[in-house]
Amino acid sequence: QGQLVESGGGLVQPGGSLRLRCTASGMFLSFLNMGWYRQAPGKQREFVADITPGGQTNYAMSVQGRFTISRNFTKNSVLLEMNRLNSEDTAVYYCKADLRVRDVWGQGTQVTVSS
Repeated sequence: QGQLVESGGGLVQPGGSLRLRCTASGMFLSFLNMGWYRQAPGKQREFVADITPGGQTNYAMSVQGRFTISRNFTKNSVLLEMNRLNSEDTAVYYCKADLRVRDVWGQGTQVTVSS
């Protein structure tokens, strides 16, 4: 069974940056569509960004130009570089692997943007 573990969350001031990492065990992320999602308190989980095996990326309009999704092949992981963070980015961030027959989700990492 493949597993995903997110890391890199924390408390950051408005305008600051964070880098989230999603590391896999039991599966090779290079061959999979990978995505980042987030869920703010009282809200539904929403799409943030994804990346195809070929490197094509897509972003939610709310993060376009501020967030960057990428792969680290040597560490079998997917990164989410987040810049110019604001309070609306506060959420639990989840990583998802699309295995076609099913999705695998990580447990999430908390990102809090506050002064």
